[in-house]
Amino acid sequence: MSLDTNAETSATPEGQPVLSIQGIYKSFGGVHAVDGCSFEVNKGSITGLIGPNGAGKTTLFTIVTGFIKPDSGSVLLHGKDVTGEEPHELFHKGLVRTFQIPHEFHGLTTLENLMAVPAEQDGENLFKTWFMPGAVAKREAEVRALAEDTLSFLGLDRVRDELAGNLSGGQKKLLELGRSMMSGAEIVLLDEPGAGVNPTLLLQLGEKIQRLNEERGITFCIVEHNMDMIARLCDPVVVMAAGSVLTQGNMDDIRKDQRVLEAYLGSQTAEAS
Repeated sequence: MSLDTNAETSATPEGQPVLSIQGIYKSFGGVHAVDGCSFEVNKGSITGLIGPNGAGKTTLFTIVTGFIKPDSGSVLLHGKDVTGEEPHELFHKGLVRTFQIPHEFHGLTTLENLMAVPAEQDGENLFKTWFMPGAVAKREAEVRALAEDTLSFLGLDRVRDELAGNLSGGQKKLLELGRSMMSGAEIVLLDEPGAGVNPTLLLQLGEKIQRLNEERGITFCIVEHNMDMIARLCDPVVVMAAGSVLTQGNMDDIRKDQRVLEAYLGSQTAEAS
């Protein structure tokens, strides 16, 4: 089942850049959090973004999705400059992100969290609520049906009526993924989806991401510290260090790259000292 959303459709061919990050710089005081970062995410890919703590990965995601503005550089979506656009504008263009700490509506049920996602629902319009109750009811039924399908896809049926704040960490990550599905997103940036997730749910989460990519054509870019998850899902893999791209390629080559080993070992040495 599908639901019409406000996400703009693109004519970007499969395998061509759907998201281009070009020379992004961002400083906070004297700290260069993102330092001339450039890479592309091709349509239909699951691109991994890895690097030691402090490499600038989450800050870059925050810039790309419009929550903060870069000092310089450009973000292109389907070849069009969207640098500095607001998160809700990018949402309507099919670009969404998840967070390291899930941002669920903890006082709503799992089902209600999903139903709240689609934009500009008829029930939000006072005129339609008063004078077009049939249209409102029809739209709500469509949204509910899609939410039920999404719960089934994610394996969250048994917690459909549970308050989202009571879900486990792994269930909340699955719910975040479901909210992305409900938005009709074409491109989803996942920020550490595996953090705090038990091994069983981690495998389930990875399988759902892979299915959404293969069956529904959703493009993913994933920040993750679990290298097994990255190796299983991602090609290519982009490595960031000190705010810029160190290298990129397939995971086998990344693991053999001495610069990558030095970047991680250097970070660990610094943290230990």
